[in-house]
Amino acid sequence: MHDRLAALYPAHLASVCRHAEQALARGGFDHLLIAAGMPGVKFLDDNHYPYAVSPPFKHWLPLIHAPGSWIAYTPGRKPKLVFLQPRDYWHVVPDAPAGYWVDGFEIVVVRTAEEAVAELPQGHGATIAEPAAAVAGIEPNNPRAVLDYLHYHRACKTPYELELMRSANRIGTRAHRAAAQAFRDGASELGIHQAYLAAAGQIDAELPYSSIVALNEHGAVLHYMDFTRQSPARARSLLIDAGASASGYASDITRTHAATDAGEFQALIDAMDANQQSQVAMVRSGRSYIDLHLHAHRQLATLLKEHGFIRMEPESAVESGVTRAFFPHGLGHSIGLQVHDVGGFAKNDRGDSVPRPDGHPFLRMTRTLEPGMVVTIEPGLYFIEMLLAELRDQPLAKDIDWNKVEAFKQYGGIRIEDDVACTDDAPENLTRDAFAAA
Repeated sequence: MHDRLAALYPAHLASVCRHAEQALARGGFDHLLIAAGMPGVKFLDDNHYPYAVSPPFKHWLPLIHAPGSWIAYTPGRKPKLVFLQPRDYWHVVPDAPAGYWVDGFEIVVVRTAEEAVAELPQGHGATIAEPAAAVAGIEPNNPRAVLDYLHYHRACKTPYELELMRSANRIGTRAHRAAAQAFRDGASELGIHQAYLAAAGQIDAELPYSSIVALNEHGAVLHYMDFTRQSPARARSLLIDAGASASGYASDITRTHAATDAGEFQALIDAMDANQQSQVAMVRSGRSYIDLHLHAHRQLATLLKEHGFIRMEPESAVESGVTRAFFPHGLGHSIGLQVHDVGGFAKNDRGDSVPRPDGHPFLRMTRTLEPGMVVTIEPGLYFIEMLLAELRDQPLAKDIDWNKVEAFKQYGGIRIEDDVACTDDAPENLTRDAFAAA
């Protein structure tokens, strides 16, 4: 793995430098400064939130524990890393930079923020940083023209980035297997989550997002993060949406499991899995992600009719909004340095965007697919009382088998999610490949 990354990294860094140069020219700037960021301070307290490195910073190099550090790039020069290694006996001081990537940078180690500023180029620069990263003499300006350009092109991953995302999926699938076993062993939501962390070898703060571990009815809460401490009297289902990180790159994986006596609910999971795999196969260069999302709704409508939840024709279920009550979120999103990565709505690198289709306000991706993009494909089927209640008050309610809907509310819902890379040919399913290898 290390040798593979070492071989791929120089081309990745060259690509990042090239896009930075073009972005600076677009915005009319001489330099690019990127802050690694600082941990935020809790309100009315002297404790900090867990540190998370800035995504633009870790795009350049696999350095995820470097608070207070900076990257400086001037076109035509070697990129510079100003690495903050403070004198500190309260916290662990970051080790000096080492690894396959260091030859790509001029590296300067400093002890204070003031020393860091002195090492940064002066003049007309684009400074990408959060407000907390500001230091005397350097103020973030986050120019829109530069960010629009960088975000658009960041959506297409280099071979180096894809290798790290494969690694993140291998870690995530290993942890998902442990979580599934904990569910079968009767663990609580917290116990399942702890099994996941142990198998991943990562703490909560290192995961790309807060895990969703939902037993039974809790699967109907899309972002359920409460972690009950006691196991339910009967665990009927588990919906787990959890990822892992590899040098700052994310995986995002969801699986739904049924108890051995769940009967038709397992059949529903199998049908949703078949639909999801057919949607994965549609991740092709030149196809609009909106088309994939709308196709997922048509497939769900057919499934709902075949399993007796609705009596209307599938076309009517989509057009009337019935499927949106059972599947209210988007089919997926771009993923990479962030779990919901940038550039998902971009029409071009000048800031124009592709709007969401009417009636689908929560879709996180509208872009046309290109080779190198990595997206999630995560169709869902949920029994959410608030949304179902809205259907009950409509004339079309007569075409819904409400007794059957009520019987399935005890399972919460189903979501199945893979990370999929668009290529010049057939898509690469990073998640299924990782499960198969395990």
